[in-house]
Amino acid sequence: MAKKEVKKVENLGHGVGRRKTAVARVYLREGEGKIVINGRDIDTYFGNPMLTYIVKQPLETTETTGKYDLLINVGGGGPSGQAGACRHGIARALCAHDEGFRPALHAAGFMTRDSRMVERKKYGQPGARRKFQFSKR
Repeated sequence: MAKKEVKKVENLGHGVGRRKTAVARVYLREGEGKIVINGRDIDTYFGNPMLTYIVKQPLETTETTGKYDLLINVGGGGPSGQAGACRHGIARALCAHDEGFRPALHAAGFMTRDSRMVERKKYGQPGARRKFQFSKR
């Protein structure tokens, strides 16, 4: 009885991207440009073409659009935050694979994490900044 040979897929680079409350784990692999997000194709996962454009920006900047396959696991936040997290993770994964991409990606602003988050609601208040109406009497 012959054993089946399992083909091991090797990750060329790995990157974690974050934006708002979304976190994306990106795995860069040798391939022909297929992007899979949470087991679905990028076009079916992000229905909006603007969000797919945001995700593909680091690949277009480094001119590696058809060279690598991307496997992305993303969670938390909404569609816009998830797209930004994917973009950040892809940029980090490309830099992990080839350090020569770093200057172009940094100049485009893809290496910096967008740290803007919704401010938390404080106790004793109706919202994050809003106070109850002042009453003199």
